[in-house]
Amino acid sequence: MSVRNMTLKTGGTNSVASGTDLVFADDGVTIQNGVHLSVPATSDYRVRQTATLKYKPPTLLPDGTYTRDKKEVSYTVPFVRADGKVVFNVLRISREVDPELGASAVTDLNTIGAQLLFDSDMTNFWAAGSLS
Repeated sequence: MSVRNMTLKTGGTNSVASGTDLVFADDGVTIQNGVHLSVPATSDYRVRQTATLKYKPPTLLPDGTYTRDKKEVSYTVPFVRADGKVVFNVLRISREVDPELGASAVTDLNTIGAQLLFDSDMTNFWAAGSLS
């Protein structure tokens, strides 16, 4: 399969079946409307993984309607290249939702979003940018 005819599951449950815990902790970096976390177990500061979480609540407009809320997570994994330069590899996940959207629809939006990252139909897209 490919991204042009992929199949994802609605109403499903995503889970991680194995692996090693990657424990994050608040590292004191100030983020407006958010939090900055790092992995203290990674002793080499140059390659310490971080996560930044931000939240922008919906706001009431003059016409009585609300804007969408916005939630964003950025996960950064620094990497020391062979030439000694540090580069930052980043995964960003952003979601904007109308406040009237029901909780089950929001959960399903998250479920589909997670599958876009790991579903086998997306493998060639993430590996090589293949759109077919």
